[in-house]
Amino acid sequence: MRLVCWAQMPAAHSNQRPALAGARTALVLLTALNFVNYIDRYILPGVQEQIKVEFTLTDAQIGSLTLWFMVAYMATSPLTGWLGDRLPRKPLIVAAALFWSAINFFTASVHSYSSLNLRHAALGIGEASFGIFAPALLADYYPAEQRNRVMTIFNVAIPVGAALGYLTGGTVGEHFGWRASFLVSAVPGAVLALLILVLLREPGRSGAQAEHAVSTSGPGLQAAAVRSLARNPAYLCSVLGYAAVTFSLGGISWWMPSFLQRVSGRSQSSAAFLMGAITVVAGLGGTALGGYVAHRWPQRSSRALYLVPALGSLLAVPPALLCFFGPARFTVPALATAIFLIFLGTGPVNAATVNAVRPEIRATALAGQLLLIHALGDAISPRIIGTVSDHSNLAVGLGSTLVTLVLAAIVFLVGARYASPQPAAYGPEAVT
Repeated sequence: MRLVCWAQMPAAHSNQRPALAGARTALVLLTALNFVNYIDRYILPGVQEQIKVEFTLTDAQIGSLTLWFMVAYMATSPLTGWLGDRLPRKPLIVAAALFWSAINFFTASVHSYSSLNLRHAALGIGEASFGIFAPALLADYYPAEQRNRVMTIFNVAIPVGAALGYLTGGTVGEHFGWRASFLVSAVPGAVLALLILVLLREPGRSGAQAEHAVSTSGPGLQAAAVRSLARNPAYLCSVLGYAAVTFSLGGISWWMPSFLQRVSGRSQSSAAFLMGAITVVAGLGGTALGGYVAHRWPQRSSRALYLVPALGSLLAVPPALLCFFGPARFTVPALATAIFLIFLGTGPVNAATVNAVRPEIRATALAGQLLLIHALGDAISPRIIGTVSDHSNLAVGLGSTLVTLVLAAIVFLVGARYASPQPAAYGPEAVT
């Protein structure tokens, strides 16, 4: 309830550009589809112990399932970023959602490890498209001063969707087999795609005249846009810090259901319920509080968009350490605390990214973010943790996430030095 009230608060700046008509509809529909997106992604960790037994796999092979998802996810991002800066985003979002819904329907026919890898890679293509187009479209509905609030609401879908993904995978998989669990999210994804097709309208690209947006379509100017991102320290720090967080969060999210089953002796459905409950309560609370703190930081300094995720990452290290290596009675509360603290930076860091770049290259910038956070983050962390686990144990494997949490805090603190003092620095008046 607090989050809803905050989302409706009037902005403090009297000269703030109001949100476009239809902005709330877009925010609701895209957040709902992001919710389904994360259900899809977190069903697999909820059933991976079943998959491991059926196909007689090692932990490293289990960790590779998400690797192929992320390979397709990352390979798609340059193309989708290019398309998002040049074509209407609405039909692209609809096509992506229908595609990944169809892939989920075909999961029932998967009966080999290689086929499961192929299916998961195809799912990554659809989800990568949505992950770039939706934030860019929302950024065109809302001015820079409101984007931290909007991106926080949009990213509330991450913990809530992930929690339902765990619950769906663990519970449905235990009673009906792991294949059946993937069918649950196929229908709502298709329904939301059709609602977006009918109800959402394409906004103009904020801060860029139509003829200017067209003029950036040449390959030379596209290369110049990429070079400008590589020379933008505020952008680089937000992305690289986010990548380190994604390594940690992705590894923890992937392996904790197995950790709870192996170390605590819980059933698959019990582990899924615990992981889902922790993710939705701690993740939602952390996301909401982090966005609120960044919004209410003294003088609303844009440095808060970097300082909040820095503090969250650093403070998450002690409870994560206690979760992995402490007494069993502390595992669940320590896990909840660590996830709460990590999620503090979810909304602010996404707002930092979109505020650090010009509007006409925003989709390209988000594609670069998506590519790097997954290439350096959760594409590799499950495999690394699984390999370490095969040679020692799962607790030691999960311990690698502590290093990247510290690294994330350092990178975000550096990024705070480069944050523009004005959150609207890349608004309409900044485009040349």
